[in-house]
Amino acid sequence: MDVSLRSKVDQACRVAEEFTKLYYEAADKRRHLISRLYLDTGLLTWNGNGVMGNERIQKFYMDLPPTDHTLNTLDAQPILDEAVNGQLTYLIQVSGTVKYQEKVPKTFQQNFIVTAEGGKWKIVSDCFRLQEPITEKS
Repeated sequence: MDVSLRSKVDQACRVAEEFTKLYYEAADKRRHLISRLYLDTGLLTWNGNGVMGNERIQKFYMDLPPTDHTLNTLDAQPILDEAVNGQLTYLIQVSGTVKYQEKVPKTFQQNFIVTAEGGKWKIVSDCFRLQEPITEKS
């Protein structure tokens, strides 16, 4: 791996650590602020349910039961400049467990595409999925 690519990957990983700390703190303790983390046109896909726009995403999160997330893995990579017209953009991948109210924790996976806007990281796209077996329909 060349030095400039390694540097970009290292920076993506540092951003991922900082960003996910903010995100999951907001999701678990400060949901009324979560819309600030999304672009105005941000997209959330939550277990197959699509929500577009930071205000609608805010309402969606406010309607969820209280959560407590624990991260197990975190990875990030830069998205090639050619794909995003040079806009600083990262793919962040997370897995862990989430506990809803007093229920048994469930495993989840979440992928974010974040981009730099006005000195802050904003979510372009967020895909959350509980890791439950696919059941065959009969």
